[in-house]
Amino acid sequence: MSSPTPAPQPGPPKKLPRRPASSLAEKWTRIDDVDVFYRESPRPSRDPRVMAHVHGFGLSGRYLLPTAEMLADEFHTYVPDLPGFGRSGKRRDMLDIPDLARATLDFLDDRGVEKATLVGNSMGCPVIIEFAHRYPDRIDRAVLVSPAGGLFNQPLRRAMRQLTQDAPREPVRMARVAVPDYVRFGVPSTMRMFRSLTQYPSLQRLLEMRLPTLVVLGQRDPLLPHAHRVDEIASQTDSHVLVVMLEGAAHAINFSHPGQLAHVIRHFMDDLPIENDPAWPGHVRLYEVHRGKHHPPARSQD
Repeated sequence: MSSPTPAPQPGPPKKLPRRPASSLAEKWTRIDDVDVFYRESPRPSRDPRVMAHVHGFGLSGRYLLPTAEMLADEFHTYVPDLPGFGRSGKRRDMLDIPDLARATLDFLDDRGVEKATLVGNSMGCPVIIEFAHRYPDRIDRAVLVSPAGGLFNQPLRRAMRQLTQDAPREPVRMARVAVPDYVRFGVPSTMRMFRSLTQYPSLQRLLEMRLPTLVVLGQRDPLLPHAHRVDEIASQTDSHVLVVMLEGAAHAINFSHPGQLAHVIRHFMDDLPIENDPAWPGHVRLYEVHRGKHHPPARSQD
């Protein structure tokens, strides 16, 4: 009679970064045998609303921290590195938009979150759109910052040219965050993820969404069409979408303009008018490009 096979022993605990990148708590969890790194509000918020930030193409959640940190005391905030990105472990089936939407759901399930507002940048936006399409009961509101993908970013050489144009428009310190993430992500993953991103029907699904949705665009973002074209497209159907343009910003608004973006998100979450803060410098201001027929009307601040 053979002896029973011993149960597998858990591996050593995963190491945290030597220096925290923000005031958010840095943690590990394990989901479907994959180690997932994430950051979370260090103190429980009095506001029960949960907010999860979804990163962009080839990046980790680190560049989202400037904005997430500003909102972490008001909302219970999470910033995960999705499987295959950043410090998290890799999975072969995590390189298309539906899989990443499922990974976002798995993360919320793992944290015991029933419903959340999702804030995304670039590739994170179609991930959120797909999440809302597949799991509408699990999302409260959507914030889509500089949505990427679709025909405007095809073919790959055009997208690379747009990224090259965007790079000098971003803060210099963005490179110290982004370059290590891109190197870790790798060329094969980049090609596969790009195909999924550009083939995903973001615009169609966005206009079909039935929840309050904020879209924030940078006036200097070469990866997106002009604001007039955005308004023209968004006006083709009655929607729940509010589109806001931020002057002086390019693509990585969550990193370059965290104060302005956090300001807009706060007002959106409470259905307040989208107004400029008089303390902002003169070259930075925002204005509404489009407010869908079914988007909640702005209420008085009194």
